[in-house]
Amino acid sequence: MQEVTVKTLGDMKARGEKFAVLTCYDATFTHVVEAAGVDVILVGDSLGMVMQGKESTLQVTVDEMVYHTACVARARQRCLLLADMPFLSYASVERAIDTAEALIQQGGAQMVKLEGGGQQLAAVRALTENGVAVCAHLGLQPQSVHQLGGYLVQGRDQQQADEMLQDAMSLQDAGAQLLVLECVPQLLATEITRALDIPVIGIGAGAETDAQVLVLQDILGITPGKPPKFVHNFMQDADTIEDAVRMYVHAVKSGSFPTADHCFT
Repeated sequence: MQEVTVKTLGDMKARGEKFAVLTCYDATFTHVVEAAGVDVILVGDSLGMVMQGKESTLQVTVDEMVYHTACVARARQRCLLLADMPFLSYASVERAIDTAEALIQQGGAQMVKLEGGGQQLAAVRALTENGVAVCAHLGLQPQSVHQLGGYLVQGRDQQQADEMLQDAMSLQDAGAQLLVLECVPQLLATEITRALDIPVIGIGAGAETDAQVLVLQDILGITPGKPPKFVHNFMQDADTIEDAVRMYVHAVKSGSFPTADHCFT
């Protein structure tokens, strides 16, 4: 069983082969997710809402991220382990390095993710120069929900779209090795994906990105309330949780998910 690395994902993009990303926050589900063929596990700060019942991700701490990352790391064997850097934990280059150190040395993360465009270039560059693998995140940035005025689609006007494309290119140049695009019009996500050499992971960003990511509890249909437009309940056609995750992986890799119903224009 070959371990997934950043190079693995880059090679998959070069071959036109899609990969599947899924959130996970504990050891038990890590075993299930790995057995089902997921390529990348994201220990997301979404745990604040999913696991802790909070209203947003903003109250999640570095210590909490380290705890859940370590839970996943103990069970992980094959997947690339990506961990979110929580709100304000990378507000300066020094804090970014400290947070990455904790997530990697204490939590066992192999890569860290941060939100933001041009304002994060110094942090991305410093982390990369110090040997840290970085995933960037553009589009809807949940840590900026109050600044954005809600969980809104980003990049619909031309100025926003141009800025996002420029930010994506700049983040790649600064050393980012993956990029997440969240709640972005499909045409813009396609343009960015084709413009970059690094793999692009979409969530509510259409079917043309190199990969998809969703929250585990969302694909199992157990998240309270109305699901986001970009979510599909794979559990409704499955007999077991592992079957549901396998169906998600197959749908992503075959290109049958997301459909037009899951995308924004």
